[in-house]
Amino acid sequence: MSDKKIIAVLGSTGAQGGGLVRAVLDAPDGPFTVRAITRDADSAKARELADLGAEVVEATLEDEDSLRKAFEGAHGAYVVTNFWESMSADVELAQAATAARAVKAAGVAHVVWSTLEDTREVIPVSDRRVPVLQDRYTVPHFDAKAEADAYFRDSGVPTTYLRTTFYWDGFAQGSGPRRGEDGRLVLSLPMGAAKLSGIASEDIGRTAYGVFAAGEEYVGKTVSIAGEHLTGEQYAAAFADALGEPVAYQPVPHDVFRSLGLPAGEELGNMFQFYVEGERDFVGARDLDLVRSLNPRLKTFREWLAGNVEAVKPA
Repeated sequence: MSDKKIIAVLGSTGAQGGGLVRAVLDAPDGPFTVRAITRDADSAKARELADLGAEVVEATLEDEDSLRKAFEGAHGAYVVTNFWESMSADVELAQAATAARAVKAAGVAHVVWSTLEDTREVIPVSDRRVPVLQDRYTVPHFDAKAEADAYFRDSGVPTTYLRTTFYWDGFAQGSGPRRGEDGRLVLSLPMGAAKLSGIASEDIGRTAYGVFAAGEEYVGKTVSIAGEHLTGEQYAAAFADALGEPVAYQPVPHDVFRSLGLPAGEELGNMFQFYVEGERDFVGARDLDLVRSLNPRLKTFREWLAGNVEAVKPA
């Protein structure tokens, strides 16, 4: 019988949870074993995790009983919700409440809850410069997670609040440099001259591993993470070096960005405006030395880019 502690991971086939599952599997001599929670244990990604040595169990955030069973016997639980599946803050809040009840009922000793800031502390819904979304939010996928912090706090479950940030992986999904009509590459971001805190998605899970490995040190605390803080000009310079040709940075006004008709364009426009106007506190909360102490493999943007050049290459 193994004396290793079980870490149960929601979102185990996704970016954040998958990073944590692999961090545990990458440390076979470490103190943990991993239980990958997925809605479909027969999916290709779930089978891959099982082949690598993870225990794979089925449960969903819509089924509290299945979650409780999935958490039973676990020392730790990583809880993450995916706003973009439903695009509904109310759905995300309900899922977080379900997870908080389930970890409480299962007697989990340490929860790491993936959360974000409440953007309304910087741009309140009374601010007429930005649209109010879903009746009461500035950036629903931020604000609902911040509201959901209370579910874990009020449950009494020992919780670490892991505040994440912009995934650099987004640059490989359409937001990287594009070639203009003149053939030149341009990186368009609604960031003005402000710094955008970013991170490689796998580093979120790796940092969560460090939080669990630290025992009770971060219980009841907020740990805000990033891999690097860079301006648009600095991102463009890194892209230029990686792609081998000049990349110009084009700051986009937030109102223009919101008017482009992009999927979730108002939500993302409000998010970038929050990043700019809340830059001092958002960047200041993310101590890169602390994050690196929890995750010695933490990547810089250029390190992430070196492994993803093909994915970010424009047509």
